[in-house]
Amino acid sequence: MKINKRTVFNLIFLVAILLLTFYGLTKGQDLSDIGEALLQTKPVYIVAAGLCVMGYMVFQAIVIWLNLRTLGFNFTILRAMKYAFLGYFFTCITPFGMGGPAMQIVAMKKDEVSVPVSSIVVLLYSFIHKGVLVLLGFGVLIFGHRLFSTYLHGTGLFFGLGMFLTGGFTFLLALFTFHPRLAKKLIVKFMGWLERKHILKPKEGRTEKLVAGMNRYRDTAAFFKTHGPLIVLEIVLIFIQRFFLFAVTYFVYRAFGLSGVNPFLIMVLQGVIPLCTDMLPIPGGLGISEMLFSVIFTGIFTGGLVMPGLVLSRGISYYIQLIVCGAITLFAYFIPNRLKERKRNGKAGK
Repeated sequence: MKINKRTVFNLIFLVAILLLTFYGLTKGQDLSDIGEALLQTKPVYIVAAGLCVMGYMVFQAIVIWLNLRTLGFNFTILRAMKYAFLGYFFTCITPFGMGGPAMQIVAMKKDEVSVPVSSIVVLLYSFIHKGVLVLLGFGVLIFGHRLFSTYLHGTGLFFGLGMFLTGGFTFLLALFTFHPRLAKKLIVKFMGWLERKHILKPKEGRTEKLVAGMNRYRDTAAFFKTHGPLIVLEIVLIFIQRFFLFAVTYFVYRAFGLSGVNPFLIMVLQGVIPLCTDMLPIPGGLGISEMLFSVIFTGIFTGGLVMPGLVLSRGISYYIQLIVCGAITLFAYFIPNRLKERKRNGKAGK
């Protein structure tokens, strides 16, 4: 697994957006006031927020571990944690968050999990993970109409776009996860279209290999269909996982000495942000996520604390997590592979 030019470009693009976002948000702000507010936060709540982030990663690892163990792979939870950190890092630095699942499939392939099997494992997790956001969105639409006039004013366009894109993507994930026969037909036709349009060079045996892989994929999907209790358990685990991350904003709220707002309300409002931004072609929803936070939480982080709240909440739940996951990915995958490559080259030169 190598760091290619596209990964480097994504990182540079991410840093550029980060700098522009920071400039836009802090323009006209007194940075010393933000710093002073951050220094006065209560450490116990900061620790609680950090534990929520760790819980988010652990629960993803548990779901991946459960799927692989059910399929007969005797992997440890530590290996599943490596998949979780790798996936989060590449999800955050690639448009639409598509890089994370792809890199997890590559990592599992190196651990001798075939692509059809790893694909259904990743797709099943992604389907439930996105599905929780869609359910949250419908819940807000049905039961939380007052939220739009009180907290979500000015976010209607992003909310509608998020529901459309995330709902549509979740439907496609459901199609590929639970209707593999139809998925196989669509993929074979799509590959044929690519060859006819000369986008993809014709290759003998490609279709046969693709069909064989999709048949293995179909068998794995059918296997999960017969394990209803496992799917229900994973839905519960991923629901808890999502709200672990949403709870970061609540603990940040308490860290500033604020109180009086229902914790569940804060978590639901925080959940609206990834619903609006996860499927946008901007890595991590940078810029838009920060803008939405400043709009939604103005009436909650009172006393001029919305900007410090944004810095701390987004910093813990995204930026610090991104750095940690990037470091773990680097030391778990890229550095060991580079060392192995050097050893092979050294032996070949003797």
